[in-house]
Amino acid sequence: MGSGSWSTNVYDAAARYRAASGAGAFAYSDHVTSSAPRGSWTAHPSLDPKDLTVRESRDSAEHPASVAISVLFDVTGSMRSVPQTLQTKLPELFGLLLRKGYVEHPQILFGAVGDATCDRVPLQLGQFESDNRMDDDLGNILLEGGGGGQMTESYELAMYAMARHTSIDCHEKRGRRGYLFLIGDEMPYGKVKAREVRDVLGDDLREDIPITAIIAELRRKFDVYYILPAGSSYVGNTEVLGLWRKLLGQNVIELDDLDAVCETIALTIGLGEEAIDLAEGLADLDDVGSDAGASVGKALAAIGRDRATGPAAGAPLIDGATTPGAARTTRL
Repeated sequence: MGSGSWSTNVYDAAARYRAASGAGAFAYSDHVTSSAPRGSWTAHPSLDPKDLTVRESRDSAEHPASVAISVLFDVTGSMRSVPQTLQTKLPELFGLLLRKGYVEHPQILFGAVGDATCDRVPLQLGQFESDNRMDDDLGNILLEGGGGGQMTESYELAMYAMARHTSIDCHEKRGRRGYLFLIGDEMPYGKVKAREVRDVLGDDLREDIPITAIIAELRRKFDVYYILPAGSSYVGNTEVLGLWRKLLGQNVIELDDLDAVCETIALTIGLGEEAIDLAEGLADLDDVGSDAGASVGKALAAIGRDRATGPAAGAPLIDGATTPGAARTTRL
């Protein structure tokens, strides 16, 4: 996947059509949740991970140096508003990535995370897209709003899928990791459960996998970030933040404004690609008329400091460290 190019004009036209017809941006979710009992809810066919083979980010004549970017968000409880915010802010995300030159050929996959212990649809995964089909993927997400109420969701199941069911040319051809952003407010379970993998993905996994092992595997392919935004149930919770920091080191981002999530993602990528330092990124936000600078600057302060003292250009692109808690923001 990944052909075509993003068009804000096409995005705006689709938004105007939905407004004129009375349709919401998440029409599939609206239809399913209003017309069927919860026990019959299913993922949209385009996002259903059952018997998933691989989600691909590929180079082409049109996009000769693709960069795989994945954004997976918790859709349980208070986090159901995250995809709605992302959908309205897509033009800002692409404006920064493309017009400001952070990434020339981004290919973005959107997905959603629930709780495999109790939800009907605990995992949804779109395709890596370069054009407005990613807006379609967002619109097909089922906003289940479930969760088990125990401060854990199945992030580890999503990480398993991204580690073992993606193939990305930026890594395979050029030795550059892609980006994976998890947006949530709870903790992962301590292991990938073989039973859940069989039920949700259809893989014949025979043994559970400790979460530290699946994160180490995933980080060979992606730089992994966890964003905890304001407005969520466990914002600022020391237990949640402490566990994620043990797993991901400095790649845990506290964001005090949910509306700034797209700008935060864009600047994190700009920093990772060494296209900007933090001050330049914040100036770019001002230039495009965004009022998210204060929130983004606060959220990315630690990452920005590390970028300023990071490795010189020409350093090896991938290091050999797989320690789950090791800081991996710098793309060594």
